[in-house]
Amino acid sequence: MKKRIAIFGSTGSIGTQALDVITAHPELFEVEILTAHSNDELLIQQALQHQPNAVVIVDEKKYQTVKNALAGTDVKVFTGEKSLEEVAAFDTYDMMLAAIVGFAGLSPTLQAVSNKKAVALANKETLVVAGDLVMSKAVEHKSPMLPVDSEHSAIFQCLIGEHRNPIEKIILTASGGPFRGKKPNFLLNVKRDHALQHPNWSMGAKITIDSATLMNKGLEMIEAKWLFNLRPDQIQVVIHPQSIIHSMVQFEDGSIKAQMGLPDMKLPIQYALGFPHRLANDFPRYDFKKVNTLTFEEPDLRTFRNLALAMDALQKGGNLPCVLNAANEIAVWAFLRNRIGFLDMTDVIEKTMQHVTHIEKPTLDEYFETDAEARSYAASLIRL
Repeated sequence: MKKRIAIFGSTGSIGTQALDVITAHPELFEVEILTAHSNDELLIQQALQHQPNAVVIVDEKKYQTVKNALAGTDVKVFTGEKSLEEVAAFDTYDMMLAAIVGFAGLSPTLQAVSNKKAVALANKETLVVAGDLVMSKAVEHKSPMLPVDSEHSAIFQCLIGEHRNPIEKIILTASGGPFRGKKPNFLLNVKRDHALQHPNWSMGAKITIDSATLMNKGLEMIEAKWLFNLRPDQIQVVIHPQSIIHSMVQFEDGSIKAQMGLPDMKLPIQYALGFPHRLANDFPRYDFKKVNTLTFEEPDLRTFRNLALAMDALQKGGNLPCVLNAANEIAVWAFLRNRIGFLDMTDVIEKTMQHVTHIEKPTLDEYFETDAEARSYAASLIRL
């Protein structure tokens, strides 16, 4: 039986690479659902190629265009934010690839989990915002949660066969982004296009900016806490510019396991889709003869204060990671539109974290209220 895949966020970087993986293994996978926010042209192209059961175009202004383009097929077309949840409730797929960027990925992922579907999680914000609720629901409904982020996939791979051996700590590796080693006086003048030039990875705009500010690594720390049931003091970050070691696990005997490979998101995507089997591919291989140096250094928390703010949110917990994420999404949006400077993003996030009331054990409704309040306050700081 082929595994039926629902790709939520099919037109983004993860979604398009996942479709490449599926195309390379037609005997194993078929596409059941595709969703996009507003990229109607690519969604239409993907739907015509893969003939899914259903597609969602969230932007209602694009609905008629998609509907008309797919009129000659059996593909059902839906539109609007709510339709993401409705389609996630379908029983016609086996695995959701959760690749919608940001807070918008939370509701459909929760719906999939409630329906006992396996989730290949590429949307870290889902666990950053409401990790306690999502993971407890996953346990309750026996819904497998398979990480797609390269770092969390690495940790997951290192833990296979180690379920009886307690973790002492995990070590998340970070490339350091395009501004590794730079100081605040340099970052003051950084522009959008400069920040979008990541040295090792090809990613979407939002995650590339998060990587440049090291916020991405902070979000990954929070995600790791929930995925692997860790305490904050068990999660360490090291800068590893070569991006060959994707992360490590240290066990209580001091032994460390690392997962290595060339930086290519198709590998963790393929691993999650094919789990528990490793699938053959023709991706480029790492050659030890060509690269003879792997280096590691401490992150510069004074310059890249976003990581320090994320560590603070991780430590305090409750709704603070939700505030951090909401303010960051607004700040990155504004930076990508040249409305604020590179360092201003951190100021917006910090002030929003100080402003929104801390709730120690939020309900799902309180998470949504927190997100809305944090976005509104962050936007007011930028005068959006």
